[in-house]
Amino acid sequence: MEKDIKRLLFKYKSLIGLILLCVVISFVTPRFLTVANILNVFTQVSVNAIIAVGMCFVILTGGIDLSVGSILAITGAVAATLVKSNTNVLVTIIVVLIIGGLIGLFNGFLVSKGKIQAFIVTLASMTIFRGVTYVYTNGTPISGLGSNFTFIGNGKLMGMPVPVILIVIVVLVAWYVLTQTRYGRYVYAVGGNEDSARLSGINTDKIKTLVYVIVGATSALSGIVVTSRIGSASPNAGSGFELDAIAAVVLGGTSLAGGEGSVIGTIIGAMIIGVLNNGLNLMNVSPFYQLIVKGFVILLAVILDKKNK
Repeated sequence: MEKDIKRLLFKYKSLIGLILLCVVISFVTPRFLTVANILNVFTQVSVNAIIAVGMCFVILTGGIDLSVGSILAITGAVAATLVKSNTNVLVTIIVVLIIGGLIGLFNGFLVSKGKIQAFIVTLASMTIFRGVTYVYTNGTPISGLGSNFTFIGNGKLMGMPVPVILIVIVVLVAWYVLTQTRYGRYVYAVGGNEDSARLSGINTDKIKTLVYVIVGATSALSGIVVTSRIGSASPNAGSGFELDAIAAVVLGGTSLAGGEGSVIGTIIGAMIIGVLNNGLNLMNVSPFYQLIVKGFVILLAVILDKKNK
């Protein structure tokens, strides 16, 4: 009985951690549990959560993607350019998502067919596309975007912020793919044991390539949200976002070794980071100390994951 309780607690450790964190912060600062602040947390979390969903696919296969921040930056810059040239917003979104997917395809091809470690490939891509962004923008922000576009990052539908609605859509689609489709089962199989998956007839190269296409597309969508929210595309946008995305996936219980984890857990992990940041801001804690706290929280999650193995 005791073992069953411990197993249950460990299974839902991320959710329990999020609830406890919310309770503690609400006692420390009463401004936390207000409708306006909760919606603000969800909106702030949106960018990291969308990227983290794509990152979850990659990590489930035992890979990693360090280029998501650079993909966000270049796609955001392209989106701003298209909007300024009076391109239809829907067409802009489609074009930008395709560009993000193609960059992911580039990464995935090198990882799966080139047999190069994902860390090395995406580290190189991170540098390459950050440089491309600086060249494309000449190192200056692209501003003056129309209200139709900025509505994506700042507008509301039926009282809900548009970025929050986007999170729900992305999570539902990702959850369905991972839990209800053959491809989702293959993603877990490749992460669990790639050699066994290959011997079972699974096209492991195709599975691994597609997860990078997915994270490229989610990074591009986040690029649209960020650019829309601030009404400007900065060449520095997305710096460090890869670390927050990986942290959200790990905090959500996904194993860095692959084969174990979920999209729902990833969203809970993103919420933990968002709530922690929001709570520390409300308590006027210095951003420098916030980094230290966030680092220890991530380290604790990894240690707990290790103890469960």
